Amino acid sequence: MKVIVDNIATEYEDQGTGPVLLMLHGWKDTLHTFDALVPSLTSNFRIVRLDLPGFGKTELPRLTWDLDDYIHFLASFLKKIECSPDYMLGHSFGARVIIKGVSEHTFVPKKIVLISAAGVTKKRYLRSTIYKVIAKIGKFFTAIPLLSRFRPILRRNLYNSAGSDYLDAGLLKETYLRVINEDLSNRVSNIAVPTYLIWGSEDSSTPVSDAQFLENEMKNAQLQVFEGNSHFVHQEEHEKISQAIKEFLK
Repeated sequence: MKVIVDNIATEYEDQGTGPVLLMLHGWKDTLHTFDALVPSLTSNFRIVRLDLPGFGKTELPRLTWDLDDYIHFLASFLKKIECSPDYMLGHSFGARVIIKGVSEHTFVPKKIVLISAAGVTKKRYLRSTIYKVIAKIGKFFTAIPLLSRFRPILRRNLYNSAGSDYLDAGLLKETYLRVINEDLSNRVSNIAVPTYLIWGSEDSSTPVSDAQFLENEMKNAQLQVFEGNSHFVHQEEHEKISQAIKEFLK
């Protein structure tokens, strides 16, 4: 389905009946990241999910956005479709939107589910600094004519090892930088609603240490780590996770 929100043509799906569960996808992803979870949840919940601006079939933002712009847009979307979510679920970037939106009371769900949540950047400051130094050294050496042809490969490998989506952000590169540079570490303690944290033990983008930090800082959080799974644990263990979500939200 399509709806115009703040002059942006927005793709969304609205399925099932019951309490509203809003699902938000991660960066460089779409609403279809939850396809495997939805069928078993629609008998208990009304599932609302959308392609956030710049992803899937939703139009690009016309300007460079930050996290607050995505939160404002989401609030406008919910008002437009006359929906007040009882529960919110977010993966990675979607969880980042939920963390800030709930911490400042823009959204007031009864419970939230955060899967491989992004936004806790403070603890990775040293690692980020090291990568920046390496990048500058690499740029210096690949400026030598005989080595310049290796620059794209070196750059790609460096960003991949850092778990960064910057090179693939396309027209959203400046938006991506604004979003990831905002550290939400000091906000998570403001969240008092029951929170279910779901993580894969082999997540290289948002490591389990981030999950443990959230569990310790939030007032009412519980963590479940799925052994051997990645950043996309919700796709790899969809049957177990959909059942666990139903148990948590009931």
